[in-house]
Parts: sequence; C-alpha cells; structure tokens
Amino acid sequence: MCIQFLLLLNSNEIGQELIEMKKLVILTGAGISAESGLKTFRDSDGLWEGYNVEEVCTADAWRRNPVLVQTFYNDRRKAIIDAWPNAAHIALARLQEKYDVQIITQNIDDLHERAGSKSVTHLHGLITRSQSSLNSAKTYPLDGWEIKMGDVGEDGSQLRPHVVFFGEAVPMLEKAIEICAQADIFAVIGTSLVVYPAAGLVDYVPKGIVKYIVDPNVPLGKGKGFIVIQEKATVGVVEMVRELMGEITLQ
Repeated sequence: MCIQFLLLLNSNEIGQELIEMKKLVILTGAGISAESGLKTFRDSDGLWEGYNVEEVCTADAWRRNPVLVQTFYNDRRKAIIDAWPNAAHIALARLQEKYDVQIITQNIDDLHERAGSKSVTHLHGLITRSQSSLNSAKTYPLDGWEIKMGDVGEDGSQLRPHVVFFGEAVPMLEKAIEICAQADIFAVIGTSLVVYPAAGLVDYVPKGIVKYIVDPNVPLGKGKGFIVIQEKATVGVVEMVRELMGEITLQ
C-alpha cells in the first residue's frame, strides 16, 4: 500500500509538473544552420550555391527542367547529411527539460531533430524525404542522399524533393499559426522576418508575452517588443537558453 501510494504521489507530481510547463515556441531560419556549413537560401547576389533560385526553386522550374531541379536538391541533401548540428541546435534541445518546446523552422534540413528536439514543424518541407509529384501529402523516407529520375511513388508519379517550391502552397502554415497562438514565450532565431508567409507568424503570437530575437542583423523596426540578442546563433542562442533555464540574467 505504501509503495502504491508513493508511486501515485510521484505520478501526480510529474503530471502537475507537465501541466505547468510553459509553451515555448521558436521560429528558426537559415541563420541557425549557416554555422553548420549550410549556405543560406539567398545571399546578396540572389544566388543559392551558384544557381538562380528561379531556375531550381520554383514549381515552374520543376515543370521545365526536373532533371536540373532534382540534381540541385540531391546535392543539397548530400551536404545536409554530411553536416552536423551546432551549439545552437543542441542548446534548443536542452530547453525541453523545462519547457514544452515547439520549433517551427523554415529550414529543410533535419539538424533540429538530430540535435534532439522532439517537436519540429517544417514549414517548407524536409529534404530527407521525397514526395509524389502529384500529391504533396504522399511523402516517403529516403535511404541515402539521391532521388533518381525514374523513381516513382505508389501513384506512379516521379518522386521529387519534399520541399515547398516558390509558387506552391505552404501546407504546414495553419498548424504553425495554431502553435504560435498558444505560445507563452516566443523566440525568433536566424531569420530576417521579411519573407512571407513565415514572417507573418509573429502576428499570431499573444500580446504581452516574453519574446526574443537572436540574429546579428536585426532588421530596422523588427526588434520592437523583443529582447534582442545581436549575435550569431551559436553565441546568442546559448545565452538565451541559459537565461530561460534560470542560469543567467541578460542585461
């Protein structure tokens, strides 16, 4: 009886602790993965890894030249598989000890998951999966880094990268909006907040909650209402996490 009572007491304590965990919603962009060696989507020259984005990142590009698009994303996938999570990814996973952490990422890599984060919503898809050319809801895990022309899904269509091209809808947007609306604490990491629809997620965050932004180049006016940490992700995220864990106080 005593053992059963103690087990019940411990179970209730654990349950109460889970109930009281604050929901921490984190929106991440290319800046967090850049320090793992992955080039940001669009640099100042308008190119991504030497390609004009309109040639490889649009629905029209896939229709015009699927071989080029497939090759481009195969190369990106190989680079992502060879990359490792950095200190920022790892620090965010640590927050799960104290918070209900929900990560919404614009990135198509899986570095958050490999760092240990359990709940990750990919707005723009996940490059380590393939999808049907006819139905974006039909996705498949990949073994290795290459999708070959001639590889088909169960519907008989050519498999393509599981990424959202320009000109396509963002299927996970509604889910991301719901997550943001429930935030008790909100953070933005490594994104300029100028690319929509992802930038618009900030508008759904409840008023008056604590908000952080971590980026070395915070756009003018975008830091209003945020605790601004103007550092690269591997430095600034670690500082933010230490404050959220109660280890330091940021000035």
